Amino acid sequence: MCGIFCLLRLLSTHHELDKTILQYLKRRGPNSSQDITVTGSNPFYQCVFSAHVLHMRGLLTPQPIQDSIGNILMWNGEVFGGLPINSVDNDTDILSQKLFACNSPSEILSILSYVRGPWAFVYYQQVGNYLWFGRDFFGRRSLLWQFDADEGALTLTSVAVQAFGSERSLWQEVPAVGVYRIDLKAAAQTGLLTFEVYPWTHVGGNLSPVFSEIKWEGLPNNCVAMMNQSGIVLTSPVSPLNMMLPKSLNERTFCASLHPSVEDLEQFLVYTGRANEVDGLIDVLSEAVRQRVQCLPSGGQENLPSNEYQATVAILFSGGIDSMVLAALADRHIPTHQPIDLLNVAFKMQELKAKEESTKRPKKHKNKTTDSMSDAAHPQIYRPFDVPDRITGRAGLKELLDLNPTRRWNFVEINITQEELQTARQQRICHLVHPLETVLDDSIGCAMWFAARGSGFITESNDQRLFTSSAKVILTGIGADEQLAGYSRHRVRFKMSGHEGLVQELAMELGRISSRNLGRDDRVIGDHGKEARFPYLDEDVVSYLNSLPVQSKADLSLPRGIGEKLLLRLVAKELGLGPSAVLPKRAMQFGSRIAKMENSHEKASDKCNRLFTG
Repeated sequence: MCGIFCLLRLLSTHHELDKTILQYLKRRGPNSSQDITVTGSNPFYQCVFSAHVLHMRGLLTPQPIQDSIGNILMWNGEVFGGLPINSVDNDTDILSQKLFACNSPSEILSILSYVRGPWAFVYYQQVGNYLWFGRDFFGRRSLLWQFDADEGALTLTSVAVQAFGSERSLWQEVPAVGVYRIDLKAAAQTGLLTFEVYPWTHVGGNLSPVFSEIKWEGLPNNCVAMMNQSGIVLTSPVSPLNMMLPKSLNERTFCASLHPSVEDLEQFLVYTGRANEVDGLIDVLSEAVRQRVQCLPSGGQENLPSNEYQATVAILFSGGIDSMVLAALADRHIPTHQPIDLLNVAFKMQELKAKEESTKRPKKHKNKTTDSMSDAAHPQIYRPFDVPDRITGRAGLKELLDLNPTRRWNFVEINITQEELQTARQQRICHLVHPLETVLDDSIGCAMWFAARGSGFITESNDQRLFTSSAKVILTGIGADEQLAGYSRHRVRFKMSGHEGLVQELAMELGRISSRNLGRDDRVIGDHGKEARFPYLDEDVVSYLNSLPVQSKADLSLPRGIGEKLLLRLVAKELGLGPSAVLPKRAMQFGSRIAKMENSHEKASDKCNRLFTG
């Protein structure tokens, strides 16, 4: 992973590079920094390229990388499949070589279509004076753009800085609808910046739904986006969504209890005969996790943990089903002598709220006992960080220890006070979340930033000690809810419009995930010099889930804790997990209690004024 930055000047005026942005980029890529400037004449244009590398694979290869004829590549991505790249190779170097051999736009797009994994890139093609840029199909890597018409300057960057006091942000996320190309000489001659778009299409020629719906509201003055004149497209890396609906809603006679148990899942699996679907998801998801926990730096001493506590892989961990399945699969592919860090974040509750939490009557499940039950016996004890995700996280740790007692599971308790939250938000997080600005973006962005930082403590033999995660790879469960109907709004849509409405909702969820989630998450996690990896958004995983009819993935006529993400719950049971397999969905902002720390009367979609207090 790296931080990439490109400044295109169309006028020969001096345009200062924002030093604060460069500082943020260096935090993303602490291992190497380098700049290259290219100037074209008659007419004038200038491109300033700045790249900052986090070393993740093969030999450390500084970026921008320039080939023998002057082509320049900045690549913020990981190639997990599609192109033949060995574990000892550096994917930026391999891609530079392949792009060097391209003689046409279709050849460049063909290479990008083959890549399986997250990416954002900027590529200067010397022959023809073209500037290419874009993000992968899901937008798993951040890329922002801004155009200053007065100075004739276009900026592309992994992360930006919020300008406090401005009426409207000039920064926008580059829409992940395709790859873009700028004819630099034409732009310099006319002063009009035209983005030729090469959109993603599914097999059969249908444009990405996002491309047909986008209004290009983020384009500044003097900029135009248009379909490329040749009509060339990129082939989607995933299969289209199966829109088939069940023939009848009344065929099922299986009934789960109001508070489902693992036994209910076992009975359901026998009743429905879904073993093949479960095995299929285990196969593709396990392979996705394997690629993401084994594609790590090799050949240098920096990779060797200095002591038995240091891990190379961490998981954003709530003890919920998404993170538990990732932990169980990571356990399969990481050598047993290496630790795995479980990053669990909690925001301090006020004393009254903490006591209210401890006195709530816990929901009883016939096969489980949680820490919350023992809390109820001591209602006067003030435990300000015993938020729901902390309690389920500890219970999940016990399950993982049962699954593999020889593994060192570093359960990192990350405790955040309101004062620390406010300071970090004002100094750093508000810029990383930008240009997003809602209460939801603030809550999730802050929670992820503190979790990814990994600074807390671990407990062994009832002794606590300070601990900071050394892992450069962080697995996150995003994508599971969007594909398997995990959100409460999915139940609302199902209740109102049945399976047809649910399918439409799922299609919309995946289509907008780049603009709602992934750019923000990449910026927030990358700020610590760590890389976010998304196994649930692996192309093969998405294609497999897209191939299944909706009723195979979720059954929202069943109670919470079993109906949503039903297929993943069956996977969890098959992997040997216990009570976590039937935990109802709980959003990160509520499970960590960050939403309770701030104004509890806000709506998630409200503009968050706390992000604009600098």
